[in-house]
Amino acid sequence: MYKNILVPTDGSPLSLKAARVAARLAGELRASITAVYVTLEGVPSAFSGGTIYASAVLGRQYEQLLEKQAKTALAAVEAEARRAGVPVKRVHRVARHPWRAILATARARGCDLIVMASHGRGGAQSLLLGSETAKVLAHSKLAVLVCR
Repeated sequence: MYKNILVPTDGSPLSLKAARVAARLAGELRASITAVYVTLEGVPSAFSGGTIYASAVLGRQYEQLLEKQAKTALAAVEAEARRAGVPVKRVHRVARHPWRAILATARARGCDLIVMASHGRGGAQSLLLGSETAKVLAHSKLAVLVCR
């Protein structure tokens, strides 16, 4: 049925729950998992050209922080897949629109199912970004399993 399941993650507890569901499903189907973490391009808005508030040092620190967050979130998905005995590949993308990066990754990696959380980040960030899950659902030609 499904051979390669895409699991978008933002490192939230709910996205980790979706990773567990995807790992169990992949184990039963003998499928693989592709984990994707999307870093928002141009965040914070004061970040531009490798600097934050005209400080290249802070810009590098910010980039290192983003890379660390991506590695941590992807490692959590990988751990779930390994526990289920499922092969997993990691992808870290930088994009202005996470939902587009998620769908592009699914196409590029030959995924045939997307398993994702109903929402991840909350608060003001959620209001600013809107629901990436809703956008994936609206634009995906692939099956999408939404975990709550």
